[in-house]
Amino acid sequence: MKKLICVLLACMTLIPAFSFPIQAEETNAQENSTMDLATNAKAAYLMEYTSGKVIFAKNEHAKLYPASMTKMMGLLLIYEELHKDKLKWDDMVSTSEHAASMGGSQVFLEVNETMSVKDMIKSICIASANDAMVVMAEKIGGTHEGFVKKMNEKAKELGCKNTHFVNATGLHDPEHYTSAYDMGLIAQALIKEGGDELLEITSTYDAYIRETSENKFWLVNTNKLLKQYPGVDGLKTGFTQEAMSCITVTAKKNDLRLIAVVMGEPSSKQRNAEIKTMLDYGFSQFEQGLLIPANTVVETKTMDNTKPNQIELITSNDLTYVYEKGTQPKEKSRTVEISKKDLPYKPGEVIGHITVEMDDGFIIEGDLSVKQEIHALDYLDIFMKSMKDFFVS
Repeated sequence: MKKLICVLLACMTLIPAFSFPIQAEETNAQENSTMDLATNAKAAYLMEYTSGKVIFAKNEHAKLYPASMTKMMGLLLIYEELHKDKLKWDDMVSTSEHAASMGGSQVFLEVNETMSVKDMIKSICIASANDAMVVMAEKIGGTHEGFVKKMNEKAKELGCKNTHFVNATGLHDPEHYTSAYDMGLIAQALIKEGGDELLEITSTYDAYIRETSENKFWLVNTNKLLKQYPGVDGLKTGFTQEAMSCITVTAKKNDLRLIAVVMGEPSSKQRNAEIKTMLDYGFSQFEQGLLIPANTVVETKTMDNTKPNQIELITSNDLTYVYEKGTQPKEKSRTVEISKKDLPYKPGEVIGHITVEMDDGFIIEGDLSVKQEIHALDYLDIFMKSMKDFFVS
């Protein structure tokens, strides 16, 4: 009996010893859940579009060649011109000798050939046409070099730290570089500026330009993920021998939009496979929540010299945030400020900003407007107010 008891005690002492490594392996598996992402890429970046929340990053600040992903910056400047009414979709643009001489991907524009801005944009977004990109660069910048200067200025404005453009196409130059992080910033700005107009084109798999002419030309999208991954509706591929295979992709599922970037992949097949895995990870691990709906009164301020003197500040858009599934982040702090100093304030006009910090460190920022029009007091209002204050005092 004593021997039996000793054996049982010995077995009981061994059980915890065997259980510890199993628990450690489970913990390590959770901690290293992203280790299998973008293993072949020189750099990668995965972010949520609305907030910019980083979901995954690998060598995201390394300076690398972007190839035709460069054209995202060019498209951003084009859409800005469109939305400022400095450029119109049906404007006809002429092809210079320099633009027509571009190599690489092209739609074979001839010298002095004219084509609409819309067809030029379709050529850039769908077929990654270098000749069409340079035509638009010269139209907006005056010269190709003038446009590149605008590109670099915009990059600084967006907060890009490791980007320098030498041309508008992405054709190789040792001094033409960017990073996966900066590509994410540019993609985010492009989607915000271009909106549905842009995504309708970037999500088009094939289309035609010069449709009404004898020189009808078929465009086929360089982004094959449009047919391989549900929810993908953009954004830009890239390849040169020096840059290797690159892509910036955006996809949307259940109101959650992600932006994914890989650079320096050995092949387009590997590039697409690793992007799919990154998107799978993002959509499986994170979800988007609505913190404050649009047109919600977030604060009422009292001002002495306005009519009315009670100003109801409302959110201009939905304020959303991204969090890991299974967690319940809560609001930690909120800052509301009026940035516009001069009256009047009109509904729909951005007059202030709100910043919300969640307890998981996530920061949400949004624009504020007013619920009703706010005017400065006129002379009669000031007189009546003075009289009222006098008698009350």
